[in-house]
Amino acid sequence: MSDIIMIQAHHLTKQFPARPSSPAVTALSTLNLTVKKGTLTALIGPDGAGKTTFMRLVCGLLQSDSGSLSVCGYDVQQSPQAVQDRIGYMPQKFGLYEDLSVMENLTLYADIHSIPPDLRQKHFRELLDLTGLSPFTARPAGKLSGGMKQKLGLACTLVSTPDLLLLDEPTVGVDPLSRRELWHILHTLSEEKSLTVLVNTSYIEEAEQCQYAYILHKGQLLADGTPESLLQYARGRCYAVRVPQGMPPRFIQSWLLDDRHVVMDAVPEGSQVRFTVSSRQLPNHLLLQNYLPGAVITPVSPRLEDSFMILLRKAGSTEEETPGMPSLPKVPPAISGDTIIEAHDIVRRFGSFVAVDHTSFSVHKGEIFGLLGPNGAGKSTTFRMLCGLLSASSGTISVYGVNLRTARARARSYIGYVAQKFSLYSTLSVYENLCFFGRAYGLAAHKLQERIETVAGQFHLNNCLSMAAGSLPGGYKQRLSMAAALLHDPPILFLDEPTSGIDPLARRTFWRQITGLAARGTTIVVTTHFMEEAEYCDRIMIQDRGRLIAIGTPSAIRHQGGDSPTMNEAFIHIVETGRQKEDS
Repeated sequence: MSDIIMIQAHHLTKQFPARPSSPAVTALSTLNLTVKKGTLTALIGPDGAGKTTFMRLVCGLLQSDSGSLSVCGYDVQQSPQAVQDRIGYMPQKFGLYEDLSVMENLTLYADIHSIPPDLRQKHFRELLDLTGLSPFTARPAGKLSGGMKQKLGLACTLVSTPDLLLLDEPTVGVDPLSRRELWHILHTLSEEKSLTVLVNTSYIEEAEQCQYAYILHKGQLLADGTPESLLQYARGRCYAVRVPQGMPPRFIQSWLLDDRHVVMDAVPEGSQVRFTVSSRQLPNHLLLQNYLPGAVITPVSPRLEDSFMILLRKAGSTEEETPGMPSLPKVPPAISGDTIIEAHDIVRRFGSFVAVDHTSFSVHKGEIFGLLGPNGAGKSTTFRMLCGLLSASSGTISVYGVNLRTARARARSYIGYVAQKFSLYSTLSVYENLCFFGRAYGLAAHKLQERIETVAGQFHLNNCLSMAAGSLPGGYKQRLSMAAALLHDPPILFLDEPTSGIDPLARRTFWRQITGLAARGTTIVVTTHFMEEAEYCDRIMIQDRGRLIAIGTPSAIRHQGGDSPTMNEAFIHIVETGRQKEDS
């Protein structure tokens, strides 16, 4: 590690003035931050922490209100072009040209950066080998999987051979296999090329791979240090409790989180629930004892995410930012044996390409059913067929006893749908969006107002009803999407990567809401690339190359994945084993 400073921020402050649809915001407040040459450094924090604002300041795309910021030895405000000539910036929505091939995209970015023709061939070959895209140079970017698009975006960002690489949420919406490949590339660049990398990520386990991490909250620095040194905040505060057989782990998680003054965080993890407490002594009056008398609680080693959640809770990310949680029964309701979704031998072809290949499964009433798979595996196609957004080429799908092929409109009336990307009307207010979608669902005026009041309270939206939907933080946009999907009180809710790009705190809130919905009998079908979220599901189905390769409870999937310690590792094991068998 070099002592050369690549980024130096001192008392950096950035404010955004009030607008008609949103109040004034202090995005960064007297921030001090240093990034040394050749390091992998992570920025982590909840929505609205100021991470993206900081990156845009580093790039010279925004100007600070006070403080100083030097990048690659230049004052950004004095010499923005000199800085931009030395950095590579890959924003969340990188500008690939989907009609152009992989090679044409690289050539275009080489033209933009005036790379001499005699240097391109060798440089392109190195980038294609590094990213594993050499076999796909003629493929249009729009035909690449999500993970391959991210790798192409990274290659295009590296065309100019920058001294500093800035990555804003590079792995959002990317499956575990592709995330592992992308991080292997980053480690190679850092270790072999001494490239300095600053990455903003929602995956706290990714920050653990960095040499240094900064934790931001509401524009202020909560803590910084090596991932190992940051564990100090969680040491002696982490425990696990085993889940009784037949009880969904998400119920125990919710019971623990109800003990707000004691429990800082809780997550399902295999056959147990992992949790952190507010002091280094486990209280005897844990609310959990009311539900599980005699529960055996054991200490576990801390992780960076434990420290992250403790710091956020102490900083005030508590009740005022968390929607009121639904109360759960002391005894979890048994999942009905009633089949509410049935897919029989479904196939979907796009020309000669088979996206889903003879797949059969069923989903029961009140069940949380997870659809998992690598990018391009067919899970999104399966999901869209179940929603009625796409017709099956052959096979049958019934929803709530209604055949999707012969009575699609009727079947859709039983469905609520939350898209992966925010799909509401950004210029309309929260209230106007709810009114619009309520009318689209055919709700009468009096019923619509009643339902708006219900969902606005349920998802803690009452204080932002007059705000433009597009101005909401990511977590609130997700709440609004959920509220709109549930206006007509559907028995089935489809969630397409609903937590993509939102922070762990918002994800906890989301899953507690889902637990409450399922407890009241709503059937949930969800796709996700956060493998730890699969632990909340009653059953999981994994697809790859269009085929069903695993289905079962989280415990069964872990077992099939070689009794892996994490769901992430189990997923990778199952997919890689399946491919080896198919290719042999």
